[in-house]
Formats: sequence, structure tokens, C-alpha cells
Amino acid sequence: MSTVQARMPLADTPVIDITAPKGWLDLNVRELWQFRELLYFFVWRDIKVRYKQTVIGVAWAVLQPLMTMLVFSLFFGRLARIPSGGLPYPIFYFSALLPWTYFAGALLNATNSVVENQRVITKVYFPRLILPLSAVGPGLLDFAVGLVVFLIMMAFYRNTPGRTILFFPAFLLLAVATALGAGLWLSALNAIYRDVRYVVPFLIQFWMFASPVAYASNLVPERWRWLYGLNPMAGVIEGFRWALTGKGQPPSLMLAASAGAVIVALIGGLYFFKKMESTIADVV
Repeated sequence: MSTVQARMPLADTPVIDITAPKGWLDLNVRELWQFRELLYFFVWRDIKVRYKQTVIGVAWAVLQPLMTMLVFSLFFGRLARIPSGGLPYPIFYFSALLPWTYFAGALLNATNSVVENQRVITKVYFPRLILPLSAVGPGLLDFAVGLVVFLIMMAFYRNTPGRTILFFPAFLLLAVATALGAGLWLSALNAIYRDVRYVVPFLIQFWMFASPVAYASNLVPERWRWLYGLNPMAGVIEGFRWALTGKGQPPSLMLAASAGAVIVALIGGLYFFKKMESTIADVV
């Protein structure tokens, strides 16, 4: 007669609470901290995969915004004569393409993060929130490389930032929060409706022209700027321009509207993702 022996947990094995959330938003930060090494692994894996077997490696992080900057400088700058606020056109456009390129890449990666890791999800338990969190991390390396190129351009044009550069980390944090907030919504939706992954590239393209990348936000009438600021990337991009170049006025009212929109998108995205977590596990 066979006997069945119950396996007892080891003494040093961390106890993970996987019960359903009790509040309207239960992040379980302690559980996320216990799985921090898995978060680091996902970020490092994505960085290695991105540049594996590439000829020019990390230079791809510079080529895309650099080529876009040249096209914008020629068509929107030299030909259309869009005002640049006294900045050289390459500086004007590259300072906006830095946060935009990071945001667009991070949003696309976050959208596909759950679907691309479906085999891992079905085999082992870990906080699913780690997937979109890890998706917004690797792009910061590309951003850092692009920032170095931008500083070289600033030196070439003899344009040095002032004290406004101290606000730069805050705008970078706002860009990360925007990508994460939107990515939480889209990653959960993409796991349920696979059409989302085909809509996102169009959404990103539309979002770029709805943001002050190719033009300055002062072209928007003053009375509508608070409404325009509900686009979170409007305040981020104008904030980057102001912080890095020291030119123009800080986007006060528009930035306040953008920051409020980011907070709503992030909190709402966290709630929606946690609410759909069990459904995601069943679907993938």
C-alpha cells in the first residue's frame, strides 16, 4: 500500500501571501520587494536581448532620435519655419525626442510584457506587476546614451543649461510614471484582447503629433493649454526642454494638468491591472 507524504515548507522559505486583494488597491509592496531579484533579471534580460547579435549595438539608441531630429529640423524647421523659442532646431527637436523615444519604446514593451512572458506566468508564481515594471526599465539605458549625445550637441552650439537642470530628474520620473501608467492599462488589455498590440503603434504615432515634439506648446491658445496639458506627455516634453536648455518659461499650468493626469492614469492602471490579474492568468 502506497503512502502519501505531505511536503512541509522549508524553514527559510519566504511565505508569500497570494490571497485576493482586500482593499480597492492592494499593491503588496512587501511581496514585490521579495521578488526584486526577479525584477532585476527581467530588466537585464531585456537589455541583453535587445543588443544581441547587432552590429552597432547601443548606437541604435541614438540613430532613431537623431534621424528623426534631422527630418524635423529640415521640414518643420527650415521649410515650415515653426518657432523654436530661440533654440537651434537640432537642440529644440532632440530635447523633445529624448523623452518621447523613451516613452514610446517603454509603452510598447510594457504592452507586450504579459503576452511575451505567458510561458513563465503559467509555470511559476510571481507578482504579475513585475512584468510591466521591468518593461519600462531597459529603455533608460538608451535614454542615458541619447542624453550624452544631447550634451555634446549642447556644447557644440555653446548652449549650457542653468539651474533648471536640477528639475531634470523630476521630469524623468514623470516620463517613467507616464509610460508605466499607460503600460499597465494596455498590458492587461493586450492579454485579453490581442488586437491591442496592433493598435498601439498607431496610438503612439498619433500621440506624438498630439504632443509638443514637432512644435512648441505656446502655439496652443492660452485658454486651452490646461486642457492640452491633460496629455501627460505635453508637460513632460515641455518640462524636458525647459530643464535641459534653460530657455522659455516653466510649463506651470500645463505641467500641473499633466502631473494630475499621470497620477490618475498610474493609480487607475494599478487598480485595473490588479483587478484583471486573475483573468490574465487564465487567458494567457
